[in-house]
This record gives sequence, C-alpha cells and structure tokens, in this order.
Amino acid sequence: MSARRGGWIAVFCVSLAIGVTRPVAFAGANGSIVLDVAVADKAGRPVPGLQQQDFTILDNKQPRKVVSFHAVEGATTAAEPPVEVVLFLDGVNTSFADVAIERQAIEAFLRKSAGQLPGPTSIVLLSDSGVVLGNTSSRDANALVAALNQGRSGQLVTGRPVGAYGTDGLQQLSLYTLDRLADYEANRPGRKLVVWISPGWPLLPGEDEGLNTKQQKELFGTIVAFSDRLREARITLYDVDPSGLADADQLGTSNYKQFTRGVKSANQVQVGNLGLQILADQSGGLVLNSSNDVAGEISKCLADARSYYVLSFESPPGDGPNEYHALEIKVGKPGLTARTRTGYYAQR
Repeated sequence: MSARRGGWIAVFCVSLAIGVTRPVAFAGANGSIVLDVAVADKAGRPVPGLQQQDFTILDNKQPRKVVSFHAVEGATTAAEPPVEVVLFLDGVNTSFADVAIERQAIEAFLRKSAGQLPGPTSIVLLSDSGVVLGNTSSRDANALVAALNQGRSGQLVTGRPVGAYGTDGLQQLSLYTLDRLADYEANRPGRKLVVWISPGWPLLPGEDEGLNTKQQKELFGTIVAFSDRLREARITLYDVDPSGLADADQLGTSNYKQFTRGVKSANQVQVGNLGLQILADQSGGLVLNSSNDVAGEISKCLADARSYYVLSFESPPGDGPNEYHALEIKVGKPGLTARTRTGYYAQR
C-alpha cells in the first residue's frame, strides 16, 4: 500500500470504497495509560516547573494513582524523544483561495520560526488523488520552505467532490488519511503534534437518522479505534481554520461542540462524532478559528511542545468491551488549567 523513503511514507493512494463505518479490529488494551498534559496560566502561557504532587488524575471522576511522571521543558529531555511536528495542508476540505492561505501561513510560520522549531517537522499535502508525506523531516525551516515550494503545487487538487460520494466521500478520505498516519506514527517513539489546517470535515447533519443497528455498531467500533490509535500513537491533533474571520459568524465554528462528549454506546453514535474538530478536542489539542493570523495560530498549537508533562496510570478493566472512561486532570495550584485527552475505552 505504501513505500517508505527517508523515514516517511512517500505516497499512498486512497480507496474511497473504505468508509467511516468500516469494521475495525483494533480496540486497544488495558494497562498503562500515558497522558501528555499541557498546563497553562490564565493568559494561556505554558507553565513549567510543576511536580507530580501538583496533579490529580480523575478517571470517571475517581482519582487514579500516578504511576510515572516527568516534566518536559525545552526541545529535549533525557526521558523523552524530541516532539515530532506534522503540518497538514488540507486541499480536500478547503476552497482554492484557502489553500493558498494555508501555504502562505505555513511558509510565514516557518520563516518566523527559523532555528526555533520544537522538533523534527514535516509537511503533509492532502488532495483528493492521495497524500504526499514530505520526505524532508527537519528542524531547518529553510529546508522545509524549499520542500513546500519545490514542485508540490500540482499535488493539491481542491474544491471539487470526490467521485460520486460528494461530501461523505470527503470525510471518508480525511478519516482514512488520519488512520494511515496514526498507524505509521504508532511505531515511532515520543509525542507527535499534528496541526491540520482546515475548516474541518463535513459533519453531515441529518445523516444519523438513516443508520441501522449494524451501521451504528460499525461506526461505534470506528470511534473506539480512532480514540485508541491516536492515544497509543501519542498524537495530539489540532484544527486551524484558514478561513479566519470569514468564518467567524458561521455555524460550523461552534456547532461541532455538540459532538465532543465521549460516545458510550452504539446507540449514541452520530456521524458528527468523527469530525476533525471533535477528534482534535478529544485528543487534548485545540480547535482554532475566527482569526486571520493563521501563522500565529500554528505557533499557538506548537507552544504545547515547549513545556508539558507526561503522566501515566493503570487503567482498571472495564465491565464489558469498549467501556468509555472520561478523563480529567486537576492541577493543585490556583489559576492553572490542564489540557489532555478527554477519555479512553477500557476493555473487559
């Protein structure tokens, strides 16, 4: 399916016959749950210098013992590989004009961040004919700018439906791409920050009414699998809307919030539970929109790499398969908030 080159998948083509309700065998296992935790003050600045005793892990509102803890400050730490950064340029769910904004924003961010990238960084180009995962993974911003501009524009095909699938096909393609990326990253150590520059994937309102019991079960299995894959690959996902203020008053900038609560069973499933904004929020990342400073929004996402904390705890066995557990991190100092993934699925 794919060829690897320079540590990255070079090119793979996407089959649209694979949809969002495809059966999924991968469902995760019990054991140690590792959490990457970003802590910020009231101004949104990363907070270094905290200790293990400052944190409380709540699993379904029950405190769990912190089994391991270490703080990451700066680009490297002895206990942690460098953070990998993936800048995802979405040419499928984005208008032609916004694709140009995406490219300009990535280039502006890289030029401003020269010599200060938080870790090895790659650029991914997504089109409806497939994906190119850049074989340049570097801290050298100039090399990344050159890779972005070196004959890659022909890979971006924008603003048209995918075959006969229309909007649904766009979501299928996007999910399949994220699935392949997570599968690849699961074999690589350390934390990954994936900044997906896109107005988001279609949430398909009203599609849920036609789901039969079998489709609900399959879709629930897909939701569980994405939760597990992103967690075990240690991917924190971010959604940055390139439309900026043009989307500020649009319903799509806020209506995703109705889908962010964890899905506990198949009969609660909605197709919107697999939107980009929802997956980003549940992974502990950010959903950023209504700003014309797209390069600045990218910088805000990658600030999570400057200072964060890695905690682990032992997951209790579930009473049945795919039992949803809500997660929350409390910080025992005033004025500080913690952000991490919002839940996981325990097994019997």
